[in-house]
Amino acid sequence: MAIDETKARAVAGKAVARGDHVYLIDGSGYIFRAYHALPPLTRPSDGLPVGAVHGFCGMLWKLLRETGELAPPTHMAVILDYSARTFRSDLFDGYKANRPEPPGDLIPQFPLVRDAVRAFNVACIEKEGYEADDLIATYAVQALDAGADVTIVSS
Repeated sequence: MAIDETKARAVAGKAVARGDHVYLIDGSGYIFRAYHALPPLTRPSDGLPVGAVHGFCGMLWKLLRETGELAPPTHMAVILDYSARTFRSDLFDGYKANRPEPPGDLIPQFPLVRDAVRAFNVACIEKEGYEADDLIATYAVQALDAGADVTIVSS
């Protein structure tokens, strides 16, 4: 799979090169982990569920602090699943057939997580027809081919 060059540059505003350190974060895994780890939390003004957003932001903030103490990345992106069918679904009707839909109170939090990632000044990437795992693997291979080090952050 070829990644759009514009998106590749958006990972940190420049192309990946030898000696760079690329962090690829499985944002979908982070969201579900945050949702299931914390009690429900709603925004007082309108009752919108925000517990997963709160937990996600806490995990991302911790990662940003820790990477700054170690070897700071030159490129970082949160990769998310696209919310529609993927190419695997087209190949096999039974793909993830037994996986339940996301909980109803989690669904309105996905756009808020995207906004939060951008507020952290981290690239937020998703691509129609692909899961986060596919994009992470593709970006990792491309970065390694360019001579960069890659760290994949996933639960």
